[in-house]
Amino acid sequence: MSSARPYATLLAKGEDRKQRILAVAQRLVTRNGWRNTTLAQIAREAGVSAAGLLHHFESKEQLLHAVVDARDADDDAHSDRAGDLLEQIARVGERVDRAPELVGTYSVLLVENLMPEAPLHDRLLIRQRAAVQIVTDLIARGQADGRYRTDFDPALKAVQIVSLVNGMEISWLLDPSIPLQEALREYARTLAREFAPDAS
Repeated sequence: MSSARPYATLLAKGEDRKQRILAVAQRLVTRNGWRNTTLAQIAREAGVSAAGLLHHFESKEQLLHAVVDARDADDDAHSDRAGDLLEQIARVGERVDRAPELVGTYSVLLVENLMPEAPLHDRLLIRQRAAVQIVTDLIARGQADGRYRTDFDPALKAVQIVSLVNGMEISWLLDPSIPLQEALREYARTLAREFAPDAS
């Protein structure tokens, strides 16, 4: 029993160090972009040696994926992909208060990985298409049960919605004074009016 406690403490310290490295990586990527951020900079600001960083993340690309994993985990924890689409859109801006670094890092990584040869291009493309498909399915479900008009293409509207949300997050990154949460809530209200079946 006595040997288990020090081992558990060691594991906890290791996890704390890993999370600290990840938090520093998120901050530096948001500020400098991925191409201008080195593992040495991350290690120095995280207060670990280069070897200590590489113990947790074997390469810069692995750390890059861990940053996106953090954004995905936040989405999984705070999204209801089978719930009400308009309510989910209205709540997207809450991420700014909950985890602003995730908004920044994801937006920067999205822009830096547009080209097919970029390290995260394929993963972010798959993620983007999955987001569009989720929104498409939610719109189609609303059309099928009579909550939404049926005279528009749900897939086309989904592309517009996902693109607007991504664009608004990038705009907020450029100018944090933008009232992102209220803008997204108003966008959800606008969509509610646009989607409403004709009552006549």
